[in-house]
Amino acid sequence: MKPLYLFAFLLLICSTSCKDDKASDEQKELPKIAIAGLGIESSTFSPALSTEEAFHAKVGDSVFSRYPFLQPDSVNRKRAKWVPTLVGKSLPGGTVTREAYESLVTKSLQLLDENKPYDGLFFDIHGAMSVVGLDDPEGDFIARIRKVLGDDVLISTSMDLHGNVSERLAKHTDLITCYRMAPHEDAIESKKRAVTNLIDRLENGKGKPAFKAWVPVPILLPGEKTSTRIEPGKSLYAKIPTVADQDGVIDAAIWIGYAWADEPRNHAVVMVTGDDKEKVAKGAEKLAQSFWDVRNEFEFVAPTTTLDESLKLALASDKKPYMISDMGDNPTAGGAGDVTWTLKELLARPEFTSKNGKSLIYASIPGPEFVEKAKEIGVGGKIKAEAGAAVDHRFAGPLLLDGTITAIKEGDTNAEVEVVVKVGNIDVIVTKKRKPYHHMSDFTNLGLDPKNADIVVVKIGYLVPELYDMRGDWTMALTPGGVDQDLNRLGYKRIKRPMFPLDSLMTQPDLKARWIPAADIINLDK
Repeated sequence: MKPLYLFAFLLLICSTSCKDDKASDEQKELPKIAIAGLGIESSTFSPALSTEEAFHAKVGDSVFSRYPFLQPDSVNRKRAKWVPTLVGKSLPGGTVTREAYESLVTKSLQLLDENKPYDGLFFDIHGAMSVVGLDDPEGDFIARIRKVLGDDVLISTSMDLHGNVSERLAKHTDLITCYRMAPHEDAIESKKRAVTNLIDRLENGKGKPAFKAWVPVPILLPGEKTSTRIEPGKSLYAKIPTVADQDGVIDAAIWIGYAWADEPRNHAVVMVTGDDKEKVAKGAEKLAQSFWDVRNEFEFVAPTTTLDESLKLALASDKKPYMISDMGDNPTAGGAGDVTWTLKELLARPEFTSKNGKSLIYASIPGPEFVEKAKEIGVGGKIKAEAGAAVDHRFAGPLLLDGTITAIKEGDTNAEVEVVVKVGNIDVIVTKKRKPYHHMSDFTNLGLDPKNADIVVVKIGYLVPELYDMRGDWTMALTPGGVDQDLNRLGYKRIKRPMFPLDSLMTQPDLKARWIPAADIINLDK
């Protein structure tokens, strides 16, 4: 080979090699980020217990299915090397068994340990998990994660605004945010914000925020009184961007807290993170004081009264459907879901036995033995069997449902099997396992037409978007259960007092910003 050609050949090889090295270097420069988390709202006022299977834990690449913003062609997916470990999310329910918690946490820690080291962790939690014999499970979980991953890993935490931020959780996380809407129409947007903040801080080299301000606010209110659809919640949450969008601030958040657990951490919290100490402090104090100032203005998001009065209004209305929220046993707030008190009252009403009476759909009541018997009989057959009150029988016992089976559907993720039984003018949905009914398809898949029903009674608090848009009119009924909206009836013993509204004659609390040190300068045993 002539020298000139040899030189060109070597130059080509060098050029290709350099490009490969450059591409390799760029690949190496991508931050390595793990994903982990557990989420549930757990009512300590419900006798129900939540087990491991309730979390439907996803492991490995299946975790990505939870996050539209981390699909293969997404920008954020390409900005990091992702290591999904274990993410489990349960319907709200009772206290989690210690065995279930330890099993899920142990599996998570093992997966995290196998794939370390990491630059960051996306910690996806709800924040209102209660565990038998353990206060502050999320604080415990993140502290144990720190012992595996070390102090220097950047952790970004995403939460529900009905979660609780203990000082321990605040210490061990670096970046933290929560939803800004109730109902939670911005859930995915909030999780994406947590991920984007994490990647941004890794890419720009700024890492941990210089300052984290934590302000506990002695307010404990149910979500049904703090919806961002109405005032004062709407204006309160509208103030968050005025703080969060400032230069020198990473994020700001207001947590309402979770009202149906009796633990010291259960109260409202404001947190602001960033690098500008003055803006972080002033922002946190502004949001906390704004919350306190409007505490007396919070009201239920819809007219609220007794079940009897709700039914009188519904029966007199010509608007379809008239929605009634059976609030006390709302499974999406932590109720057992099988309290039969409301259904017992409905079945006793003569208005729903007349041929010309109004139609009513009741969603729903668990009854696994009822469901098995219905499957044996089949659609169109007559059934007479008991359902409900297997878990929470404090207010009424199991109900004998005597009617005609109009639908049987198998394969639902939560309910597993659903049965519709017509008792008089009432279509009762009976499930193998408890299930919330939030979507039009939840009804139409069972051959029911909620839009044209006279009355629809749903175990829920405030109506989620599809039900809200469907309503002709709406009342929230103050029914009994593990998530009773009358907080004074619950009998708190362990929350910090004084607490509004339980102690209504409170004076101005200390709402000064409390500085939370970074995880790498604290004692991990605390």
